Amino acid sequence: MQKKKYRLNPDTLAMEQVNNHSFKHYVKMGLLYVFIGIVTGIIFFFLFFSFFPSPREVQVVKERDALKTQYELLSRQLDQMQLVMTDLQQRDDNLYRVLFQTDPIPLSVRLGAVGQLEYYDSIVKMTNWQLAADITRKVDILEKELYSQAKSYDEIVELAKINEVRMDYLPAIQPVLNKDLKRVASGYGYRVDPVYHTRRFHSGMDFTAPTGTDVYATGNGTISFVGWKQGYGNTVVVSHGFGYTTLYAHLYKPLVKKGQKVHRGDVIALVGNTGKSTGPHLHYEVRFKDKPVDPRNFYFQDLSPEEYDKMVQLSNNFGNLLD
Repeated sequence: MQKKKYRLNPDTLAMEQVNNHSFKHYVKMGLLYVFIGIVTGIIFFFLFFSFFPSPREVQVVKERDALKTQYELLSRQLDQMQLVMTDLQQRDDNLYRVLFQTDPIPLSVRLGAVGQLEYYDSIVKMTNWQLAADITRKVDILEKELYSQAKSYDEIVELAKINEVRMDYLPAIQPVLNKDLKRVASGYGYRVDPVYHTRRFHSGMDFTAPTGTDVYATGNGTISFVGWKQGYGNTVVVSHGFGYTTLYAHLYKPLVKKGQKVHRGDVIALVGNTGKSTGPHLHYEVRFKDKPVDPRNFYFQDLSPEEYDKMVQLSNNFGNLLD
């Protein structure tokens, strides 16, 4: 057994027992103090660097903020460029292509296949991924639109080059001699049918003239039809290209054959009274992409502005429809 030790307490002048600790006890106490010291150091380390960033962290933050500012500036510039591009596209579709009567570029062609989803997903994993992905998407879209717009203007330039040739083929005169405009019977639009007395759409213009009067091709082209059409009687159709055709109906006699080339001013038929007709006259239609359009818009080579106004007034007459 371990001997007990005593010592004199100077305050009480009494003998008190002294506790004896083993070596194991001192080891445990030493390890406890070491552990407490380590934990205290770690806590101090994190607290210190939480409130006082390192020089490297300060530099990284500055670079990040500068990069963010640059991204935002680029984004605003791209937005402005996109507004300009949208304006160019609208002018292209609604002005230039209308002048040359060309179909607008489909939106799917303008935008195209912009990037792959996997590509954008990879950007998301980058630093500042939201800004990087947004900027990249805008650049890809704008790049595709710029390419499509450049191709469109190249096409318009080519259209301008051939416009002089194109004008020779467009219907541009009246189909009968009508300088005094007295032969205009009825125009394009809704009219009362002279036979059935019901309101219907009149898809051309009627010109009164004696049987046997010359009928002229109104533009260069190729004869695409000669024969009888229900309601129209003897009919000639000229294909002018560029989406245009003209139809000449109720003829007494066609003077051309299918496939024959004709030029503006060539006599192609004689006025008659065949088909559903109430008197000798020529029914004349202009069609663009197989849809009837108002023939009044295609007399710009043989009418002055004053004559055109007079012709418009005469063609609006509702009472002289002859077919």
